[in-house]
Amino acid sequence: MNHRDRLRYLRIALLVTGAIAIFGFYPLMIVWPAGWAWHSGHSDYPAMIVGIYATLGVFLVRAARDPLAHLSLIWFTVWSSVVHGAIMTAQSLMAPEHRGHLFGDVPALFVVAAVLAWLTPRAAPSGTCGVAGEPV
Repeated sequence: MNHRDRLRYLRIALLVTGAIAIFGFYPLMIVWPAGWAWHSGHSDYPAMIVGIYATLGVFLVRAARDPLAHLSLIWFTVWSSVVHGAIMTAQSLMAPEHRGHLFGDVPALFVVAAVLAWLTPRAAPSGTCGVAGEPV
């Protein structure tokens, strides 16, 4: 895959990931609580998680316009997703009532991390200065 295609697919991945983070997490917690909600009954947790991920989603959508100018945000998303997914994997394995997460939010985090990591350029292509992908 050439650099131009990789950036095009990265933009799409950022838009899709951002939109799901903004609009998808709360409905998923309601529709599939065994795979997406970590508490039953009243909890302040859902509002906190939805707020954090919706905020991240807004910034991912913004980063889709110029991914090379937002590499630190993209790599934060990759590595925070890996860490969050690893912690949730351990918690799901230790608590039988949370095993459903191994088929819900846990793999979703790892998929997001893998896709963004695979599509994000490690270095600017030759002929660019590396800042926002502008030509030299």
